[in-house]
Amino acid sequence: MSTDRYSMSFTTGGLFHRESVALAMLFVDMNDWNSVRDKVFSENLLQSRTLNTSKRLCREIISRLKTLDTLELDLLISGNDQEQKYLLWIAVCRCYRFIAEFAEEVIRERYIGLKHDLQDDDFYFFLNKKSEWHPELDAIERTTRKKLCQVLFKILREAELLTTKNTINAAMLSQRLLAVIPRERLKDVYIFPVFESDLKWSVE
Repeated sequence: MSTDRYSMSFTTGGLFHRESVALAMLFVDMNDWNSVRDKVFSENLLQSRTLNTSKRLCREIISRLKTLDTLELDLLISGNDQEQKYLLWIAVCRCYRFIAEFAEEVIRERYIGLKHDLQDDDFYFFLNKKSEWHPELDAIERTTRKKLCQVLFKILREAELLTTKNTINAAMLSQRLLAVIPRERLKDVYIFPVFESDLKWSVE
């Protein structure tokens, strides 16, 4: 198991669907993330109350979008609502390995095991289990743990992978979405609650 430290800085906001699509469109036009950042700040495109808030949100969104390649960004702009949300979930998981592992080892495993509920305790149990190999997780204060759980569940709901009653939603991955995932990253589909038999191609 990897001993690299987890990045746990995902307490800012949620999925950022609308904002992410807007910034992706800017990047396609400008082809430079620094220029996108400058435009966001100068025109307050994120409609933040303070510059510090705008900087924090912009930094978070761009760090996620940078994990998507050209074809994925194109589909993020042109795709339907569901495809956009799924791509942003992929970006979140690529940005935060802890979330990706939770998605695969807890959410998907519960789904394929026909356990379709997801509770806060599942998050805390997973966090405690990972702390055996990642001592940096032990240093997270209780209030921060609660915030991390709240934000992750908010992201899942906004990505339409979890209902308001904490029921796991089966992912419906379109052929267009599957087609833009780079061949070397096909196992990214495991971050979705989906049976392998429902996919049109093998990820092995």
